[in-house]
Amino acid sequence: MSQNITLKRNLSLSHVVTMGLAWMSPMIFFTSFGVLHEGSQGMLLAAYVLAFVAILFTAASYGQMAKAFPVSGSAYTYVSQAMNPFIGFLVGWVILLDYLFSCIVAVLMFGINLHAQFPSIPSAVWIVLLTLIVMTINVIGIKTSANVNKIFVLMQIIFIAAFCAFLVYKAMTQGVSAGFNPLHSVEGVPFSAVMAGASLVCFSFLGFDSITTMAEETRKPEKTIPRAILIIVSVAGIMYFATAYLIQQMYPSFTFTHMDSAGFELMQVIGGGTLASIFTFVVIFSVLAQGMSSMTTVSRLLFVMGRSSLLPRKFSSIHPKFRTPVFNIVLVSAISLAALFISLETAIMFVSFGALTAFLFVNLSVICHYMIREKKRSVQDWVLRMVFPLLGALFILYLITQLEASSLLLGTGWIVVGLVLYVNQRIRSTSAQNALPEIEEAM
Repeated sequence: MSQNITLKRNLSLSHVVTMGLAWMSPMIFFTSFGVLHEGSQGMLLAAYVLAFVAILFTAASYGQMAKAFPVSGSAYTYVSQAMNPFIGFLVGWVILLDYLFSCIVAVLMFGINLHAQFPSIPSAVWIVLLTLIVMTINVIGIKTSANVNKIFVLMQIIFIAAFCAFLVYKAMTQGVSAGFNPLHSVEGVPFSAVMAGASLVCFSFLGFDSITTMAEETRKPEKTIPRAILIIVSVAGIMYFATAYLIQQMYPSFTFTHMDSAGFELMQVIGGGTLASIFTFVVIFSVLAQGMSSMTTVSRLLFVMGRSSLLPRKFSSIHPKFRTPVFNIVLVSAISLAALFISLETAIMFVSFGALTAFLFVNLSVICHYMIREKKRSVQDWVLRMVFPLLGALFILYLITQLEASSLLLGTGWIVVGLVLYVNQRIRSTSAQNALPEIEEAM
């Protein structure tokens, strides 16, 4: 596979939005409903509104950096260029944690859900099957992956829209609509509970950042990527708001037996076994979509880090026929099989630590690049490139303090491994003295 072959630039705005929504998986609202409802003490809508406003600051920071550096690499590229190549490597290494374990979470959830539906077939069979399917589609090409994901994302949007329409119909026929309250509140619940809930529901928005790794396969990335980020976060926010609002209005006293299956129990209460079965079907395909999108994301990040000599050169190879990083895709597929041995809780811990660390440093990168290096000083610059990213960084810092100690410990261990790898690669490759030479050439 030639080192001179480049990634194929053929993604449109709709493709990129689809990949971001696929990674985000809007059905996460239902699959995590029990945890989020309990965490916010019933103030789920207020928690979503607060989390949406907070995450917008970080989304805006990603948009600002995507304009400045329209190349694949995401947080790794942004921090390396705006702050320091060494810090950039560490952030890139940590975001690998997020993206790699997102693949593991996807195949693990796929195995769990299919095994629940077909108990006679071990979850390991489903895990291996999904890994092979996702690997094959990703090898063929990113446009193929995006087109397949369009179908799965559309399924989720249709389900959520139909679900909301059904609740509106029930509300109108039962005379509930006249008493609708814009923001449902629970008496005696303190604002601290809403903040705690916001720190949990924030993870429902993870995934918008993943599309920045596809910049070199996107047409006019400096315009398309920032626009796509705004669309992804906005579409997700609207779906979450509408669903939370209607559920709280129609079923304010809803209780569930098991927190992990609260979404499924909710479907049974609202629409019986038929709705519950449709729900399970859509959830399975949403997990498949997330697996495809997350594998695309991590394979591109590995490609950029290999091209920069911070990982072995093999990672920067592109297949001459498919023009995809086949070596990375196969490697990530093999790593995804760790889902056979790892727990879902552990995988989610890795994802949380990686995502929040990247978010924090991207916010800081905006300030470093525009306000310190570029010395921007207009009123607009102060608002968009100082105040907004600073607010984003402060909120992300708060979320990091909410992580469990075990999550921080696992993340720190991963950083230590990255430091060892970095030192070893610096010793072996003198080209790493200038950490990002080829990223600049690609821009």
